[in-house]
Amino acid sequence: MISIICAMDEKRGIGKDNKIPWHIKDDLLKLKSLTKNHVVILGRKTYDSMVGYYDKTGRPMPGKIYLVVTRDANYKPARDNAATVTSVESAIKKAEEQAEEVFVTGGAQIFQQVMHLTDKLYLTIVGGDYDCDTFFPDYSDFRKVISEESRESEGHKYKFLELEK
Repeated sequence: MISIICAMDEKRGIGKDNKIPWHIKDDLLKLKSLTKNHVVILGRKTYDSMVGYYDKTGRPMPGKIYLVVTRDANYKPARDNAATVTSVESAIKKAEEQAEEVFVTGGAQIFQQVMHLTDKLYLTIVGGDYDCDTFFPDYSDFRKVISEESRESEGHKYKFLELEK
């Protein structure tokens, strides 16, 4: 099973200037709990951003293994629990050999490439428009609401939404 995890604003914006334009601890804890001890597929920029965050906190990254998709076959991930793959297809093949549920955490190009193969979406919808320059692809095929929970913290209104096709 392939699952996508993503936080976005009300216009499907997921980033601006290669950064997430909000900080919601609750959302980061949800990401951590979902990916803990699982295989995670993500692009190089997203991986580098996560490593930067975890380097600041001094904590280990929660995933069992990170498959970093990049066109640069010589790219060396900063952490021992990461490997380089040169295509989404090879990442999925490698991930499915190791896990029942595989998580995809971004960025936009990776989401676009795996959307048609995805079974489940774990979304955080952050209230407002953050003038993003990077967007999550259309997900209108995911109509079955598994769960929905509205929350507010750190000055943000948001909801956790779990969807299937």
